[in-house]
Amino acid sequence: MFLKKLTIVNYKNIREASVELSPKMNCLIGRNGQGKTNFLDAVYYLSFCRSAFNPIDSQLIRHEEPFCMIEGSYQGVQGVQGVQDDVMTVSCGMKRGMKKHFKKNKKEYKRLSEHIGQVPLVFISPSDNLLIEGGSEERRRLMDVVIAQYDHTYIEQLGCYNRALQQRNALLKQEEEPDSQLLDILEQEMGRYGEAVSARRQSFVEELVPVFQQIYSSILGSQGVKESGRNEEVSLRYVSHCQRGALYDVIRRDRMKDRAVGYSLHGIHRDDLEMLLGGYPMKREGSQGQNKTFVLALKLAQFDFLRRTSHTIPLLLLDDIFDKLDASRVEQIVKLVSGDNFGQIFITDTNRDHLDSILRHSAMDYQLFMVSNGDISLMEHV
Repeated sequence: MFLKKLTIVNYKNIREASVELSPKMNCLIGRNGQGKTNFLDAVYYLSFCRSAFNPIDSQLIRHEEPFCMIEGSYQGVQGVQGVQDDVMTVSCGMKRGMKKHFKKNKKEYKRLSEHIGQVPLVFISPSDNLLIEGGSEERRRLMDVVIAQYDHTYIEQLGCYNRALQQRNALLKQEEEPDSQLLDILEQEMGRYGEAVSARRQSFVEELVPVFQQIYSSILGSQGVKESGRNEEVSLRYVSHCQRGALYDVIRRDRMKDRAVGYSLHGIHRDDLEMLLGGYPMKREGSQGQNKTFVLALKLAQFDFLRRTSHTIPLLLLDDIFDKLDASRVEQIVKLVSGDNFGQIFITDTNRDHLDSILRHSAMDYQLFMVSNGDISLMEHV
């Protein structure tokens, strides 16, 4: 599947754009702050029904405008029993102060979660450094975004857990003593759905680790080993309260402590994904270049995972990924994404010469676009 045409009206700083895209490589060039990332975010929105950066839809509408609209036409979509459909159209319209309307082939979704996974996608951006430097919620979101794209029961189970968690926290915050029977029911719900979510996260991480390690080594290349004088062994470790025993028991036995602080101290909402270099936390051990390579390898491993579990090859969005990487690592990344396992790719950069040098070594079809103050125009090939 690939995005054949993207139309944007009043999304962030993009007033109006209608762009025909290459089924392989699409390069967006322009200075920082001109709208390259906003273009990629519009592509992301059509996959996840939300922005990658801002959860508040009203703030995505261009200043002084009453509405925004995004529409994408996808080609090579697999229909029922693997039959190739010609085109799938996905659109979203939002007016200030009103509910957004998200449609597939002009038919509105009753629940937005039904759309997740229809257009699988992996977005790699500078903000991914938060996976290493940020809190555990960033790493849980990484797991959830991938698993939700191929397992719809996961979204439902996570939603049921979160509702029970919110209701339990509301009871814990009450001045009067909460109903113990109601607390018990909610704790049972958290235990039941939490264990199902945890098992899926555990399985996902176990499958991801060997692919992640192989991709990291490929990006690093033999040159990187020579420079560092050692192999850079990386790994991931999933950590959950479910590993302490039955989750219901873990949650229930600290009910009094939870009552004292006013919220739930145990559960899958505290899960984490430890990121390790040589067996030690990446946050403490990794250099800037190692951190960037680690995150890139992790996201590309997610891409490989989705490619194997989805009905189609995911879209790959690469936002300003070449900053802070040496030439040898950039070359290894280009070799990786130029392979047959990758489909449509979007790349942003501030330097056309940089992209031209990359494209000269690739036989892929490509399009070049200039982005300036929210305007997007097609550029001629060199």
